[in-house]
Amino acid sequence: MKLTRFGLLAAVILLTAACSDAGRYITVEGFAQGGTWHLICRLPQGVRPQQVKATADSLLLEIDRSVSGYNRGSLLSRLNAGEVLPLDRHFIANFEMSRKVWEISGGAFDPSAAPLFDLWGFGFTGEETVSERAVDSIMAFVGMDHFSLEQRDGKTFLLRDDPRCKLNFNAIAQGYSCDCIASALEGLGCRDYLVEVGREIVCKGLSSRGGKWRIALEKPVDGAEEGNGQIQETLELTDCGIVTSGNYRKFYEKDGKKYAHTIDPHTGRPVTHNLLSATVILSNAPSSVIPGPDPSVMPGPDRASPASPLASYADAYATWMMVIGGDAARAAADTLPGVEVILIGE
Repeated sequence: MKLTRFGLLAAVILLTAACSDAGRYITVEGFAQGGTWHLICRLPQGVRPQQVKATADSLLLEIDRSVSGYNRGSLLSRLNAGEVLPLDRHFIANFEMSRKVWEISGGAFDPSAAPLFDLWGFGFTGEETVSERAVDSIMAFVGMDHFSLEQRDGKTFLLRDDPRCKLNFNAIAQGYSCDCIASALEGLGCRDYLVEVGREIVCKGLSSRGGKWRIALEKPVDGAEEGNGQIQETLELTDCGIVTSGNYRKFYEKDGKKYAHTIDPHTGRPVTHNLLSATVILSNAPSSVIPGPDPSVMPGPDRASPASPLASYADAYATWMMVIGGDAARAAADTLPGVEVILIGE
C-alpha cells in the first residue's frame, strides 16, 4: 500500500518513544557526521553496552573517513581533489547503490551532481556566482556514466572521463551508516533494535513496549531548527528503513527569491514544484551488498549476514521523490516493491 498525504505540512523524521531499562533494552548515543546518532536495542546475553557503543563509534568514524565531503582528509574529498587512491568497502558500497538508484530513477538521483550543489551553495564549498553559462558548463560533466570502477592489482579504483567530475554521497551516506550499524548489531546477536543517524532510521523486531517502534513525523515550521517538538503524525513500524527529505528547512533567499536545496540534475537548478517533503518507508531493498562488519571493528564469535540496505535506499529514494515532485513521485513509488511514501506539499 502506498500512503500519500498531499496538501498538509512538511514532515521530517523524529525519533520518539525511547526505551526503558527493562528487559535489557539500552539506549546508546553519540556525535558523528556533524550531528547526533542514537540506537536502542535489546542486548543479547554476554554483550555489554560499552561494546555496542564502541562498535557504532568505530563504524561511523570509518564511514566519515571514507565518504564525507566535509572531512577534507576523507577518501571522497581526496578523490574529488584529483588524487588516485584505492577505494574502501564503504566508498564502493555507496557508489554501487548510488549508481543503481541513478539508473532506476532516470538520473533524478545523481551524486555526480556535486558541482551543481557547490554552485548553488548546498555542497562542500561556498556559494558561487550562478549564471546560465556556469550551470550549462557544469551540466556537461554531470552523470554517473562519467564514472566507472576498475580492478587493478587486487584493488579497486575510481575512473572518470573528465577531471571536473565529482561525487557527493550526502543523499545516501547517513542511511548507509544506519545500515552498517544495524549489520554490526545483527553480528552481535541483536534482533530488536532501532538505529538513527541524522534522523535517518532503520528498525527491526520489537520495541521495549513489546510492539512495533513508534516513530513520529515532526510538524514543520519553515526554516525552524530540527526537533521543534511539534508532532504531525505518529507511525508504528518495524523491519524497515524510514527517511524524510524536504525543502522546508534547507533553503536560502536571495533577491526576494527562495532557493531550495534539492537540485534537479536534469536542469541543473533548484526544484520549483510544490512538494515540501517526501518520506519513504522501505521494507524490501533492491538486491545489493552492504559490506559486512570488519572483524577488527566488531568483536564477537558470531557475525550474522549484513542487514538489508533499507535505510540506504530509503535515503536515496526520498531524494529522488523530492527531485521529481508530487505526481511523478506517486507514480514512481507505485513501481517500487516494498515502498510506502508520505508526500506533503503546499
